[in-house]
Amino acid sequence: MTPKPGEVYLVDLGMAGKVRPVVIVTREDANAPRALSVTVPLTSQNRGTLYEVQMPRVPWLKHQSYANVQAIAAYEHHELLERRGRFDQPALEKIKRAIRWALDL
Repeated sequence: MTPKPGEVYLVDLGMAGKVRPVVIVTREDANAPRALSVTVPLTSQNRGTLYEVQMPRVPWLKHQSYANVQAIAAYEHHELLERRGRFDQPALEKIKRAIRWALDL
């Protein structure tokens, strides 16, 4: 399995059995040296900051979701439990802009 940018997978975050959706933000790279994907978790909590990006409402997520770029993380591909769907390129670009802002790039 090679996750693609914008795809949403469920991941066990290890916090009291919390399984959460994450968005793949890693670029596509067939020659990547490790089977890792950089991700941003989705949450239904919006604290009204620039760290949260409102995502399009989609039928494969129960609630209105926000990408929390403050909690960026990498997971090995075998840790990605189930593919839920995929956000389109404009939604992914909003997340990338927020990451650049959060990391002051």
